Amino acid sequence: MHLSRRRLLSHAAAVSALSVWGGAQAAPQPIRILVGFPPGGGSDAIARLLAEKLRDELGQPVLVDNRPGAGGQIAAQLLKSAPADGHTLFLTHDHTISILPQVIRKPGFDPDQDFVPVVGIATFVNALAVSSQTPAKNLAEYVEWVRQQGGKSAVGIPAPASTPEFLVQQLSAHFKLDLVAAPYRGSAPMLADMLGNQIPAGIGAVQDFIEHQRAGKLRVIAVLGDKRQAAMPEVPTLAEQGVKGYEDMPYYGVYAPKGTPAAFIDSFSAATAKVLQMRDVREQLVALGLTVGHMTPQQLAKREQAYTRAWSAIIRKSGYQPQ
Repeated sequence: MHLSRRRLLSHAAAVSALSVWGGAQAAPQPIRILVGFPPGGGSDAIARLLAEKLRDELGQPVLVDNRPGAGGQIAAQLLKSAPADGHTLFLTHDHTISILPQVIRKPGFDPDQDFVPVVGIATFVNALAVSSQTPAKNLAEYVEWVRQQGGKSAVGIPAPASTPEFLVQQLSAHFKLDLVAAPYRGSAPMLADMLGNQIPAGIGAVQDFIEHQRAGKLRVIAVLGDKRQAAMPEVPTLAEQGVKGYEDMPYYGVYAPKGTPAAFIDSFSAATAKVLQMRDVREQLVALGLTVGHMTPQQLAKREQAYTRAWSAIIRKSGYQPQ
């Protein structure tokens, strides 16, 4: 009897242990993807599309965690403090990784020291657009229109000390105009003022303008990058219109805390590569104005470094002093 009871207890303990292990397998800890911008924006849309598909590829929950503020700075700081165990990632674009560390004295993170590239998703371009009441149909007409206004005009930008702000400075110098960057707290309020004809022009990511361009509510008159964009092939590049030097394209990538196991990084990158090959995923990303292209961790690192170097020279030339 005593032996039988001992065997029963031993069997119960074994079953309990298996239940805990089986439960862990059935409901593994989710992967959290930080996004430094609010729901509804381009970064959020990309993250949610990928998260939905990656759940099946990885066989575990993948959640999007929006932590908006300061151009992605808040989310980047959270990534730095997260455990390097493969459960916290950060999906972001060039501004947070390549630009912020150059324009803020103490951003609270160092991409080289604190992060490790996981996978690159796509590249995209910025664009110059005008409101419906601004008569320009191309860059030359826009420049002439500004000159008719006395050579001075405001250009909306989604954030201060961002790539669009430096573009405004460069275009102003190139055409000998007095273009003034008008910073907003994100692309949404900038677009609202452009659609309401409160500001005659704006510079932002091409994905911010696509739907309004198609609806005829504003006009994109130039895109950056080395070629026209599939989402709006009718719009010429700056280079085609005589302004060269802006062919290097920004990027979207996923990062992890430094020290994250290489096995996890390789697995997540491979799973993302499969997702990016799915026809519906590619179509949705192209519709957002992205040029889809999987980048390994090493390729993403090179893309980041090249973009950072290109804009470092532009920022220095502008005379901008980190705040």
